[in-house]
Amino acid sequence: MFVEVKVGALIMDPNSNTPIVVLKGVDGEAILPIWVGAYEANAIALEIEKIVSPRPMTHDLLRNIITELKCQVEKILVSDLLDNTFYAIIEIKDIEGNIISIDARPSDAIALALRTDCPIFVAKKVLDISNASTSLQPKLDEEFEETQKPLEEWPDLIG
Repeated sequence: MFVEVKVGALIMDPNSNTPIVVLKGVDGEAILPIWVGAYEANAIALEIEKIVSPRPMTHDLLRNIITELKCQVEKILVSDLLDNTFYAIIEIKDIEGNIISIDARPSDAIALALRTDCPIFVAKKVLDISNASTSLQPKLDEEFEETQKPLEEWPDLIG
């Protein structure tokens, strides 16, 4: 079973100074923090802000290739959490309607999802594992509320 989510926030972990993408349930209380690299966080922030690079960035290139091949990104699935590593799958529909599943890092998959306006889903088991294993959840909830910034300020959080 999967839960639909959206990018709820992009914040910095005050302890490690690492960006965190916070996925928030569309129809519920689900919150999933995913620590990401600075480059991936920047790619996500640029797309949230709809800032167009003078030359295509990697995720823009990937979107352009998929589009030129007459394919479509159907959805992103954050499918697993093993040894503190998240796993994702990009599902692409080809010109004949076949679904192609591609293994990806969640940060790259999220950056692509934002560029293709496709839905993002998280496996319920990932939410359960994450919520059970993190002692940071209350702190993340508090930071999530404190760091809610208008979208135009998100890139400053990546700094």
